[in-house]
Amino acid sequence: MIDDSVILEQLNKTLDTTDLPSLGHKYEGKVRDCYVKDGRRTIIVTDRLSAFDVVLGTIPFKGQVLNQMAAHWFAATADIAPNHVLSVPDPQVMVGVECQLLPVEFVMRAYLTGVTSTSIWSHYQSGRRQFCGHDLPDGMRKNQRLAKALLTPSTKAEKGAHDQSVSRAEILEMGALSAADFDEAATLCARVFSFGQQEALRRGLILVDTKYEIGRRPDGTLCFIDEIHTPDSSRYWYADDYQTRFDQGLEPRGLDKEYVRRTLVEQGYRGEGPPPALSAGVRAEAARRYIEVCELITGHPFVPDTAEPIARLRRNLGL
Repeated sequence: MIDDSVILEQLNKTLDTTDLPSLGHKYEGKVRDCYVKDGRRTIIVTDRLSAFDVVLGTIPFKGQVLNQMAAHWFAATADIAPNHVLSVPDPQVMVGVECQLLPVEFVMRAYLTGVTSTSIWSHYQSGRRQFCGHDLPDGMRKNQRLAKALLTPSTKAEKGAHDQSVSRAEILEMGALSAADFDEAATLCARVFSFGQQEALRRGLILVDTKYEIGRRPDGTLCFIDEIHTPDSSRYWYADDYQTRFDQGLEPRGLDKEYVRRTLVEQGYRGEGPPPALSAGVRAEAARRYIEVCELITGHPFVPDTAEPIARLRRNLGL
């Protein structure tokens, strides 16, 4: 684990936004700045933190952690599912084949959990027993393992709006995807999620849930894009004391941005209106958690690049 002083010194050197027009046409997401040119997408993973579908601020080294973890998982799953990766020229940059994004987020869930209004737990707690077309039994408790992992898709909201969980039938009815495309994507997601669960457990972690972005390559094939199994797209718990804490009615120990969500919920914020500012302490603790899960998953020490990010990006991208 890197020294706390390194994290604290980076609080004022985070990458919040980019303006690199020579890379192509820019698309700005909640976390990623994407540039498209000549059939290639240059994805710059900023240090922005998004939760409750709102950008809350920046976390030191977050972009480096996410990019390195995505690169790790894309390489590890390349034999079982196609992806878009061409190169990783910078700690915060991934270059991939430009794909046509499918207009649905594919969310895999293995546990009844969550704190947002759209989570499966909030849905269950309100008394509803069907979620995204899946029947749920009575008598379940928060953080309990589901009988099997469920695919619970959601619509893709515009920046600042909230995603909506939907069923396969609703997606087909909306005409968002064909049955063939949905089912092929679902098969890919189930395969990669199962692999991710096994690998995480081997490292002492539970891969609780995750969301995938699927794109269509120019040749028509579907593939994973953006990121997989990072702390932004996934929830991780420690495996060693999960059952004991569940039996005692305690929250699992987690290593993801759920820490920030819970901190804001304790302040009375659940995604409506302007978010409260993140304190330096919360930002530093979030960075520690991101770095720890990166080291656990990859099996390698996280080596931070503390250079001024824009100058480093220009150098590594040849701008």
